[in-house]
Amino acid sequence: MGTDYRGGLPFRLDEGIGSRARIGLVVLATDQTIEHEWRLVFARLEGVALYESRLWNEVRITPATLAAMEGDIAAATRLIVPVLPLSVVAFGCTSAAMVLGEERIAARVHEARPAVPVTTPIGGALAALRALGARRNAVLTPYGRAVNDVVQRYLEERGLEVPVFGSFEEEDDSKVARIDPASIEAAVLELGRDPRVEAVFVSCTSLRLVERARAIEEKLGKPVTSSNHAMAWHALRLAGIDDRLDGLGRLFQLPLPV
Repeated sequence: MGTDYRGGLPFRLDEGIGSRARIGLVVLATDQTIEHEWRLVFARLEGVALYESRLWNEVRITPATLAAMEGDIAAATRLIVPVLPLSVVAFGCTSAAMVLGEERIAARVHEARPAVPVTTPIGGALAALRALGARRNAVLTPYGRAVNDVVQRYLEERGLEVPVFGSFEEEDDSKVARIDPASIEAAVLELGRDPRVEAVFVSCTSLRLVERARAIEEKLGKPVTSSNHAMAWHALRLAGIDDRLDGLGRLFQLPLPV
C-alpha cells in the first residue's frame, strides 16, 4: 500500500518565540553558569527569546588571556540567528569587558550586528547599581590580584566607591564555576555587612547567585546583584521588556535609571 503524500498544506506565520524581543548572548567557551542562570530568568517571560553562541577563551583568567578574546567577538556574534533581527546583544564576560573596555566590545559586536544595543556584565552592573541607588559597594570576585585591580579601578573611575573588596583568588574558570552557592552566599554576607556598604556586586559570569539573590537580600537587608543577574536585567530593559519579576531580588522590580 503506497503512502498518501499531501504537500502544500496550508499554514500561517506568527512572530515566533521572540514576538516581544530577541536577545543574543555571546558565552565564553569555558562558562558553565550563565546559560543556566539566564534561563531561570527568561523562562518567566512569554515572547522573549534567548539565542546564544560561544567564543573561544583560555581557562586561565589573566589580563592577557582576556584581551585575546577581542578578535573572535564579531565572528561569535555573527553566528547568532543571522536570519533574524536582534533586540540586544549581550557579551558574557565581566573581566574582559573591563580589560578591553565596553566601547571596544560594542565595536566588535557592531561589525556583525550594526546599531544593535549592546550590554556587558559590567555595563549591566553599573546600570543596576545606579537603579538601586548604590554608590558605595562591596565587590566579590573569583579573580587573581591583577584582574581584581582592573575591576576596582574600572568601578572607581566611573564614580563608585569600593570600601570592601573580596576574592576567592581562583584563576581557573573551570573551578570557578564549581564554587558552591553556599560559599558565595557566605562571602556576600561577610562583605555586605560592613556598615560602609550599600550593595554587593558579585563579579564573574561563572559565579552562581541568581537563585539566591532574594534570600541573601532578606538576610543582609541590602541589595545584591551579580554579572549574570545584572546583565539579564539590563538586556531585558534595553529590549523594552519592563516586566517586574518576583523572586529575583530588588533589581527586577526596577526600570532603567534615567
